[in-house]
Amino acid sequence: MIRTRLCAAAAAVLLAACATAPPPTRPGAPAWISGRLTVKVDATATQAAQGANAAFELRGDAEGGELHLNSPLGTRMVSVRWSRSGAVLVTAQGERSFADLDALSREALGESLPLAALPDWLAGRPWPHAPHLPEATGFEQLGWHVDLQRQAQGWVEAQRTTPPAVSLRARIDTL
Repeated sequence: MIRTRLCAAAAAVLLAACATAPPPTRPGAPAWISGRLTVKVDATATQAAQGANAAFELRGDAEGGELHLNSPLGTRMVSVRWSRSGAVLVTAQGERSFADLDALSREALGESLPLAALPDWLAGRPWPHAPHLPEATGFEQLGWHVDLQRQAQGWVEAQRTTPPAVSLRARIDTL
């Protein structure tokens, strides 16, 4: 009995020693933001309306970042990684590289989304790399109106009204 417990304890120690730690986060890297995200793109003369709804995990800034979109059952549907040298879209079909986040979102949704600005917008502040105009309910930046009226309840909404209209709605669970 004692020998069995000693073997089990030794095995546990050996397995723990073999386990790899998660990769370190670079010093000063932004924290993960998670929640639910809905994106809707209005129809045009050449394209049907599109939309997506997913759980998300996001961290990043202008230097680089990651965005993971998961199904309601928790299955990873899409991952995006970006840096100054480009962006990578990872799906079940494989990896595709793009010059930047704008090119990636145009390919995926048919419209450019301000993915580089998204971490700042979800934190309730304008992206520091573009001018903005304060408004009573939030601010306008990059041609988008960012509505922060319900930010205290975890909601951030952004809308671009130039055709085709695009809306982005986020319910933030952790920030």
